[in-house]
Amino acid sequence: MKQKISILGAGSMGSGIAQVASQSGHEVVLADTSPEQLDKAKAALAKVMGRLVEKGKMSTEDAQAIQDRIKYTTQLSDFANSGLVIEAIIENLDIKKKVFTEIEGIVDANCILASNTSSLSVASIAAACKKADRVIGIHFFNPAPLMPLVEIIPAVQTSAETTKISRDLIDSWKKVTVLAKDTPGFIVNRVARPFYGEALRIYEEGVADFATIDWAMTELGGFRMGPFTLMDYIGNDVNYTVTETVFAAFYYDPRYKPSFTQKRHSEAGWYGRKSGRGYYNYAEGTEMPAPNKDEAVGQKILNRILVMLINEAIDAVFLNIASAEDVDLAMTKGVNYPKGLLAWADEIGLEKVLADLEALQAEYGEDRYRPSVLLRRMVREGKSFGVPA
Repeated sequence: MKQKISILGAGSMGSGIAQVASQSGHEVVLADTSPEQLDKAKAALAKVMGRLVEKGKMSTEDAQAIQDRIKYTTQLSDFANSGLVIEAIIENLDIKKKVFTEIEGIVDANCILASNTSSLSVASIAAACKKADRVIGIHFFNPAPLMPLVEIIPAVQTSAETTKISRDLIDSWKKVTVLAKDTPGFIVNRVARPFYGEALRIYEEGVADFATIDWAMTELGGFRMGPFTLMDYIGNDVNYTVTETVFAAFYYDPRYKPSFTQKRHSEAGWYGRKSGRGYYNYAEGTEMPAPNKDEAVGQKILNRILVMLINEAIDAVFLNIASAEDVDLAMTKGVNYPKGLLAWADEIGLEKVLADLEALQAEYGEDRYRPSVLLRRMVREGKSFGVPA
C-alpha cells in the first residue's frame, strides 16, 4: 500500500502537487485554512479531469478515482499517519516555522517534512523542528502536474536517508529531480536572474524597447517567452520580490541588483496580465508594440543576456550548488530553456564567453560582470563541460 501524502496550502501549487500525488496512486490530504480555497481547488481539479476524459487521455473511472483519493480539510490533525507532508504556503519564514512546529506534533517520527519554498532557507525551516534531520526542500514548478522538474534541497541538518527517500519518491511520480544546495534561489531561480535583470538593464540604457528585447530572445535565442512577456506572466510584484529577496540573501552582490523600472511598475500596480497592464497593455483591443527586427541589434541583446546566464550557471557549478548535468537539466526542464546553458557555452566556445564578459566588465567597471573563477580556469586549461545538449 502506498504511503499517505499530505499537503498544506490549496493554492495553485499545493493543489497541483495533490493532483500529482493522487495520480501516482497515493491517498492524499489537502489542507488549507480557507474552506473557500479548498472548494476552489476541488472544482479546478474536477474541471482538469473532465478535460482529460473529453480528450480521451483518461478514463472516467480513473479520473474519478484520482479525485476520490484526495481529502479536503481545514484540520491539520488529518495529517496523522502521513509518510510525507509538503508545505506549499506563503513565502514567509516565520509562518513556515510555526506550521512546521505544529505539524511535527501531529505526525509520527518517520514522516518526512518538506517545504515547497522557492527561495527561503531550508535550514531555517528545519531549525524549528525537534527532529530537523527529516526536513527537506522539495520545490515543484508551476503548474506542478505539467512541469517535469522538481528541485530536491537537503538542508545542512537533513539526513542522507531523508534525501534518498524523498528523491526516490518524487522520481516514482515520473518527475525529473535535481539535487541542489540550500542556497538562495537554489538552481533555477538563481541561474535565471540575468534573464530578467540584464534585460531590464538593456532597456534602461535605451538600447532597445521591451518588444525588441523579447523578440531577440524568442526569435534569435529560441526562448519560449521573452523576459518582459514572462515577467508580465509571472507578475511584476512576485518577480520583483524574488529579486529583492535574492539580492539581500547574497549580501547585496551587484550581480543580483534589482531594477528601478521593475520597482516602479510594481509600485504602480502594473503587475502584468493579472492586472491588465505591465510592460505591455493587455486591455481588450490594444495592439501590441512591434519590435525593431534589426538582427545586429537583436544579436547583441541576445549575446549579452546569454553570457550573463552562462556565467551564473558556471558559478553554480563552481560553488557546488549542483552538478553541471543537474544545472542544465534544471534550466531545460524547469524553465524550458532551448538548451542547457553549459552545453550552450561549449557550443559558443568558453573563450568567447569569457572575452564577452571581460569586455562588459571593462566597459562598465562593475563587479556585476565579473567572470566566474571556474570559467577562467577552464579557458586556461582548455577544457569544456561536455554536457549533452
